[in-house]
Amino acid sequence: MENFFNHYLTFLAETATIVVAILIVAGGIAAIALSKRKPATAGQVQVTDLRQQIEQAADRIEALRFDKKLRKAHQKNLKKVHKARKDEKCTYLLDFKGDIRASAVSALREEITAIIQVAQPDDSVLIRLESGGGMVNTYGLAAAQLLRLRAAKIHSTVLVDAVAASGGYMMAVTADRIVASPFALLGSIGVVAQIPNFHRWLQERNIDFEQFTAGKYKRTVTLFGENTDSGRAKLREELEETHAQFRDFVEQFRPQLDLEKVATGEAWLGNKALQLGLVDQLATSDEIVVEAAKKGKLLQLSYQRSKSLPQKLGLAAQQSWDKIFFH
Repeated sequence: MENFFNHYLTFLAETATIVVAILIVAGGIAAIALSKRKPATAGQVQVTDLRQQIEQAADRIEALRFDKKLRKAHQKNLKKVHKARKDEKCTYLLDFKGDIRASAVSALREEITAIIQVAQPDDSVLIRLESGGGMVNTYGLAAAQLLRLRAAKIHSTVLVDAVAASGGYMMAVTADRIVASPFALLGSIGVVAQIPNFHRWLQERNIDFEQFTAGKYKRTVTLFGENTDSGRAKLREELEETHAQFRDFVEQFRPQLDLEKVATGEAWLGNKALQLGLVDQLATSDEIVVEAAKKGKLLQLSYQRSKSLPQKLGLAAQQSWDKIFFH
């Protein structure tokens, strides 16, 4: 009887796995089909007055803390402060949470475009950045978007609370200033490529894999074919070339760094990163945000585009795939 239940539970687990896999694949196919039939829904940049939120929270606390007379005096003082703020500078706050594909770059480009249209000479941008890196081309594009702020002469500061490594650090160096929390992880100026190879597994089952290419190096290594020493050597050569370009990019914006020390693929916690020159200041993003709110207007920008259910399922399938094969 025990064996029967064990087999039955195994059967249920396998069935559930298959059903979930089918749903994910179906969702991805539906999202692709929908995107071909119908153009993407236009999104818009949402703007939140963060300074107002911060001050309202403080007001609610003070309303309970002080008596009526003190509250009245405080409100009168606030009115004077608000009156003096008419021609003050504005700080824009953006959030970038990066996955393997740097998917958030599509929102980032819209947010930066909006800022460039309205920014005044004394305005600045804060970017709360969290990313462990990913694909070179997409993170290169994300870094290029941040460089648009430099081109427009808008001062920018990257804030790192948790991690800005590899492609994430590539983005960070484009800013005029990098601020990290003491235990944030930064650096990883290196390049990696890893893929499983199923060639021997296929051979054991008498399954042939055939691949046809034109061009000597169209495919250097493969998932299912037999990899060669020359193919591996070519891939290593390409990785070294990409690493050299990464180093040059970092050096362009942070020439004070000793690349022999920091461009080794290692990552460091905030305190050590400060010693090495990878960051300019240690502080949490909250400290910098509150400080900006005291100095002037603080607006948070977030580009939002509504997604249909099939599109959401397709995105979930893609993220699951990335986690399995890239982590």
